[in-house]
Amino acid sequence: MTVVIGLTGSIATGKSTVSLMFDDYDIPVIDADKISRKVVEPGEKAYNQIVETFGRDILREDESIDRKALGAIVFKDEEKRKALNGIVHPAVREKMLEERDDYVRQNAKAVVLDIPLLFESELTHFVDKILVVYVDEEIQLKRLMERDESTEDEAKSRINSQMPVSKKAEKADAVISNNGTKQQSYDQLDTILRKWEVI
Repeated sequence: MTVVIGLTGSIATGKSTVSLMFDDYDIPVIDADKISRKVVEPGEKAYNQIVETFGRDILREDESIDRKALGAIVFKDEEKRKALNGIVHPAVREKMLEERDDYVRQNAKAVVLDIPLLFESELTHFVDKILVVYVDEEIQLKRLMERDESTEDEAKSRINSQMPVSKKAEKADAVISNNGTKQQSYDQLDTILRKWEVI
């Protein structure tokens, strides 16, 4: 029986760092962000729908989608953003579930769905266990400003556009506090995976 783990956090909480740790346990990770880039490659169904909806002006010379040009259109227009999400999100979900089901058929001990907006997109029913990577708000703000070289106001507005990580932690089956060192986070992950009997 494969345990499907939903891995989530918020911006700059260190979810990507924890995601890489599953490698050490030979637990496959299906990354929603990576899939969202794959499904908009030329030839994919979502790619064709995006070009139909937004026109050929959003294409680069090599026919790939210019993410900046598309971003500039959808960030200013709520309706257009909804239209884009309505194309991309179902395609990502379909691909994630295909990959998840492949691992289940192979009797993998566990598989991770790495979904940044697991709660916001209401995808919790896709997983058996939810693991949230948490940091205190001051640390989150500091890391985000350092990472993106953004101002405090810019960083705060990005953090506030998501559900607070403390709220996500309340809804989780387990929480990794990523305030300390990488090793401390790793040790917490090890304990959780043993408790869930996937290692």
